[in-house]
Amino acid sequence: MFDLTTRDIKFISGVGPQRAGILNKELGIYSMHDLLYYFPYKYVDRSRIYQIREVDGNMPHIQLKGTILGFETFGEGRTKRLVAHFSDGTGVVDLVWFQGIKFIPGKYKLREEYIVFGKPTVFNGRINLAHPDIEHPADLRLSAMGLRPYYHTTERMKRGFLNSQALEKMIAGVMALIREPLPETLPDYLLTEHHLMPLTEALRQIHFPTNPEQLRRAEYRLKFEELFYIQLNILRYARDRHRKYRGFVFESVGGIFNTFYNRNLPFHLTGAQKRVLKEIRYDVGCGRQMNRLLQGDVGSGKTLVALMSMLMALDNGYQACLMAPTEILANQHYETIRELLHGMDVRVELLTGSVKGKKREPVLAGLLTGDVHILIGTHAVIEDTVHFSSLGLVVIDEQHRFGVAQRARLWGKNRQPPHVLVMTATPIPRTLAMTVYGDLDVSVIDELPPGRKPITTSHQFDNRRESLYQFIQGQIDEGRQVYIVYPLIKESEKIDLKNLEEGYMQICEAFPDHKVCKVHGKMKPTEKDEQMQQFVSGEAQIMVATTVIEVGVNVPNASVMVIENAERFGLSQLHQLRGRVGRGADQSYCILVTNYKLSEETRKRLEIMVRTNDGFEIAEADLKLRGPGDLEGTQQSGIAFDLKIAHISRDGQLMQYVREIAEKIIDADPQGERYENTLLWQQLKVLRKTNVNWASIS
Repeated sequence: MFDLTTRDIKFISGVGPQRAGILNKELGIYSMHDLLYYFPYKYVDRSRIYQIREVDGNMPHIQLKGTILGFETFGEGRTKRLVAHFSDGTGVVDLVWFQGIKFIPGKYKLREEYIVFGKPTVFNGRINLAHPDIEHPADLRLSAMGLRPYYHTTERMKRGFLNSQALEKMIAGVMALIREPLPETLPDYLLTEHHLMPLTEALRQIHFPTNPEQLRRAEYRLKFEELFYIQLNILRYARDRHRKYRGFVFESVGGIFNTFYNRNLPFHLTGAQKRVLKEIRYDVGCGRQMNRLLQGDVGSGKTLVALMSMLMALDNGYQACLMAPTEILANQHYETIRELLHGMDVRVELLTGSVKGKKREPVLAGLLTGDVHILIGTHAVIEDTVHFSSLGLVVIDEQHRFGVAQRARLWGKNRQPPHVLVMTATPIPRTLAMTVYGDLDVSVIDELPPGRKPITTSHQFDNRRESLYQFIQGQIDEGRQVYIVYPLIKESEKIDLKNLEEGYMQICEAFPDHKVCKVHGKMKPTEKDEQMQQFVSGEAQIMVATTVIEVGVNVPNASVMVIENAERFGLSQLHQLRGRVGRGADQSYCILVTNYKLSEETRKRLEIMVRTNDGFEIAEADLKLRGPGDLEGTQQSGIAFDLKIAHISRDGQLMQYVREIAEKIIDADPQGERYENTLLWQQLKVLRKTNVNWASIS
C-alpha cells in the first residue's frame, strides 16, 4: 500500500534537497502526506482570458494573454522595482516586481507569448499587476482549469521560486503517483452514516475541484474528520482521567466557611455566584477530581468565589493555593484576600520571585507543617523547593498564561492531584472553550455584583479633543480619576512610544492643575510601581499608559477610560481595558478615539463595543472577525494543534455535531474494545505521534 507519511518530499519531481529544505523550514512540510494536507486558502476561476482594454483597477484576479515589450527599473536601494510593459494589442499594462529583480529579465523573453495572471491595481494612472504568475500558453487548459487553487507562501519561498503555482505542480505530481485509494482514516460506518466523501477523492477535490459542489463536499469531509478526532481525543482523555484519579473528598462545609459567610462577606452574593459555588461544592464532595473553568467578566466577583472554594478546603483539613501570572496580580490577590479574611484565624502567605532569603524561609517551613493555610504566588509556587503538607485545592488565575506542563507540576506536589479551579476574565467563546478547555467543566458568572452600573461606551473622532477634555475635566471636578491608554505594538514600538510621550505632554498642558502619571512596559519595575502607586493612592488624577494596565490594578475611583488609536486594538483587548473602570458604584465611561479613515472591519469592531458590555458576545465576534490565532491570549493558551482546514468560529455548529458523535462512541465503547472502532483508536495513536501536541489539548 502507498504510504505517504514515509515518502520524503525531496523525491518529488522538481523538488530536490534545496527546495525540500525551504519547505521543511517555512511550512513544516517533510513528507508527501504533509504536502497533501497543505490546503489551498482560495480558488480562482481561470476559465477566461480578458483583453487589456476591459481591465480596470477594481477587478479581482484576471488572466491576460500577450507579449512583453520591454523592461525598465525605477528607484534605488529598497525602493527599487522592475517594470515590464505587457501588451495584447488592445492596450498595455505594467508587470511589477520588487523582489528577485535580477533573475526576471533572464527568465522571460521579449516578444514571446505568455499567459499572465494577477490582481490589477492602478498606480500613476496605469494598470499594474504586482508579482504576477506567468506561464506559457501551451501549459494553459482553459476549460479544464476551472477553479484553480491558491496556496499561502512566504517571502523566503518566493525568493526560491516556490510560489503558489510551484506548490500546485508538486501536489499534482503526488496525486499522479496515487494509483489506488489511500487507506481510510474513518471507519466505514461513519462514512456511510454521515454521507462523507472517501479520503482519496476528498484530497483530490480539495486541491483540484471539478466544480463548486464537489469542493464543498471535500471540505466538509476533511473538516468533519479534523474536528471529530480533536473532540474524540479530548473526551477520551477526560473520561480516562475521571476513571484514574480520585479526588479528595471535602465532606463538610464547616466553621471557617460559615464564619466568613456570616461575618466577613462584603456584599450579598449574586445568583450566578451562588450557582457556581454549588457546582464547585458538588465537585469537591463527590469523590472525583475537580477540573473546572470559571469564566466571568472583569469585576464579576470571581476572586470571592475562588476564596470561598479555598475555605471549603481549609474546613476539611487541606491547604489551598492561588497562582497568578504576574507579581502585580499576585500582590493584589494577596492584599484583597487578607482584607476579606480580616479578623479570622487563617494564615495567608505570598510567594513570588521577590520573596527571597529570610522572608522566604518561614513561608516554606509553614507550608510543610501545614501552618500556612493559603499560599498566593506566581510561578515561584511550582519551584522544586516548595512543598505542601496537604494541598487540596489549586486556583489558577488567567489560565492562558500558564502552560499545561506547569499545571502538571502542581499536581506533583501531592500524593494525589488536588482539585483545580481555573479562572479567566477573557470570555472564551463556546466553540473555543470546547476545544482549548474541552476536558474542563465550565462555570460562568454572568451577572455583575449589586450596585454596579454598566459602562457607557462611545466612539469619537480625534478632531473633537476640546469636548473630550471638557468631559474629562468635569469628571475630575466630581472627584473621579481617568485612564488614557495608547497602543504599544511591537512592530512600531518607536513610533508608539513617541505617541505616548507626545500624548503625555499634551495632557500635562491641557490639565496644568492636575497631577498626571505615566506607565509603560519599557520602564524599570520600581519606576512603574511608583507611578502606579500615585494613581492608586489618588495623588494623580490622570494616568497615561500602554496596555500594561490591561490586567492588574484595581482603582474603584477611576471612572473614565480613554483609548487612543482604538482602531489598533482587538475587540477582546478593548473589552479588557474597558473593564479597568466601572469598579465602584459611580457611572463609568469608555471613550474610543480614532481618526476618520477606518476599514469596514474596524467600524464593525467599534460598533460592537459601543453596543454591548457582554464579554461573551464580544469574544464570539472577535473570533469571527480575526480567527482563533489572533484572539487575545489564546496564542499561548494551548490550542496545541494547527487547524489545517476547519475554522473554530465558522465551523462551530460542525464542532458541536462531531462532539456529540464522539460522545456516543465513547459512551458505547468506554474501554475502546469494539472491533468497528479499531481504526479510530489507531488513528488517535498516529495523530499523537505527529508534530501535534495532542497530549496537551487539555
